[in-house]
Amino acid sequence: MAIKWRIIHLNEVDSTNEYTKRIAGNSPEGTVVVAKRQTSGRGRKGRSWASPEGGLWLSVILKPGRIDPRLVFVGALAVVDTLADFGISSGIKWPNDVWVSGRKIAGVLTEGKGSEYVILGIGLNVNNPVPEWLRESATSMFELTGTEIPLEKVLERLLFHLGGWYRVFLERPDLLMVKVREKTFILGKTVRVIQDEGELAGRALDVLEDGSLLIETPFGSKRVTYGDVSLRPI
Repeated sequence: MAIKWRIIHLNEVDSTNEYTKRIAGNSPEGTVVVAKRQTSGRGRKGRSWASPEGGLWLSVILKPGRIDPRLVFVGALAVVDTLADFGISSGIKWPNDVWVSGRKIAGVLTEGKGSEYVILGIGLNVNNPVPEWLRESATSMFELTGTEIPLEKVLERLLFHLGGWYRVFLERPDLLMVKVREKTFILGKTVRVIQDEGELAGRALDVLEDGSLLIETPFGSKRVTYGDVSLRPI
């Protein structure tokens, strides 16, 4: 059964994830909060995320009955497929970023409350200007296509793909991970993973069935469940 979307449009909000958390307990699965602007948008580990008007900033309530780290890939794959609909080829930088030609175009953030709900937040640069200090590391759909794209069209395609990948996650998570491996462009490359307890460097070998990253280091293969990944020349 296809998920039914219930969209709440806001002009401005502190963070769509924070707003959605406030209503998640009494809202049905498929509730989507979309804001024109976020004043306190954030990414992983509470990092600030520039969210001016022109971008697509949204959070979705999902109720799969469990918290699963692989849900972040549902959002990432939906973004990859949406970009492809507009002629943009992209890939996943494990675990939660979508990149185009070495620059970030989208980020995905999941937060949950036990078995009650999971909030899937997505920030996608569409027509919004990329700040000067981020131009070397970030891009937008407008910059890549040279055309302003109606946000409602991007939202429609994103929710279409999100519903499809969420169903795959629920019914055949193994197939979800096949696609994740196909789209994770860091595999085979030398990477540096920064974690709270230190740094790990090696060659990214695989994304395992549980969503973790397998890295080959001088001291043997290591399984990484979280961290910030950066690329190093091989």
